[in-house]
Amino acid sequence: MIIPDLPADARLYLRPIWFVDSPFGLDGQVARLGNGLLWFQGYELTAMRGGVRVARQAIPVADFDAAIGALSDPLAARAQALSTAISAPRAPFQLGERTIRFEGPQVMGILNMTPDSFSDGGKHVGDAQAAADAGFAMAAAGAALIDVGGESTRPRAAKVWEGDEIVRIVPVIERLAAAGIPVSIDTRRAAVMEAALAAGAHIVNDVSALQHDPRSLDVVAAAGCPVILMHAPSSGEDPHENDAGYVEAVTDVFDALEGRIAACLSAGIARDRIMADPGLGFGKSLADNLALTNRLAIFQGLGVPLLFAGSRKRMIGALSNEAPPAERLGGSITLAVRAADLGAQMVRVHDVPETVQALRVWRGLKDAALTIA
Repeated sequence: MIIPDLPADARLYLRPIWFVDSPFGLDGQVARLGNGLLWFQGYELTAMRGGVRVARQAIPVADFDAAIGALSDPLAARAQALSTAISAPRAPFQLGERTIRFEGPQVMGILNMTPDSFSDGGKHVGDAQAAADAGFAMAAAGAALIDVGGESTRPRAAKVWEGDEIVRIVPVIERLAAAGIPVSIDTRRAAVMEAALAAGAHIVNDVSALQHDPRSLDVVAAAGCPVILMHAPSSGEDPHENDAGYVEAVTDVFDALEGRIAACLSAGIARDRIMADPGLGFGKSLADNLALTNRLAIFQGLGVPLLFAGSRKRMIGALSNEAPPAERLGGSITLAVRAADLGAQMVRVHDVPETVQALRVWRGLKDAALTIA
């Protein structure tokens, strides 16, 4: 296996490919994705230089060490680091008395306390108990984590004062946390993060990857809580703003997330406290979203658990005769299962019972494939 000569300043990426049902009988020919239920027989190596793809080649796992041995030392080190990150076990999140493990895909339930979110806006506004009851129901249906948000991040959403955001989310979080349910706070604002964590939230989920509010990085570092870093093209008021577009969406998003993980590490946030989300739908075209979904496994090279959030999003409507958000269940399930097939450790969804059932069947199939007859 010979890799073409690559420029010394090329940037490399690895994507696991050629997944197999079982590693049995394939010693030396497969690698494991994290500590989950997926094994693969090859890597797709992509080399970018100055925004231009200069190489893309499939390399069997069995030939990987020899193939990268022919690269220059810096490029070989980069390829080896990506391979190691892909197979590194994902540490569990310890959230109070609950533990979320990543041997299989977990479900995050969406609980919006907003009047104008794209799918379920207004459903629970002004009724903290009804909202908490919805969270209880999602947890009972199998959600490992409830994601509570008080600001809509749909395109051109109205601005919300942080005080109003706090009023919306705190009573709900308090009720859920009191019942021992793990909660994440979906916010871009440091003051809201502080209020939510004080109310019992366990995780910060920030669509700006801790860039919108200059205090947020310090707040998360001081709290020692896990954080979900989502990619959005803008850290300003509208996270969808993307006048420049992408050179190549998948590698551009990878680079941005890798940079934010590095910023968190520098701020004192441990790698085992970080999860990444490629930000499907945020300033991305249908073609971008499809590429991010199909090539999702490349983000395992970040070496942290991966969150996939495709539930009821616009791309489903675009592919199904403009079905409105409430009629996108089939597409949402398809995306969740596709994400699981490519190694996503968590999926963020509106339709918890249906997604949990789909992933339990997915898990049963994987378990059966690992059983020696």
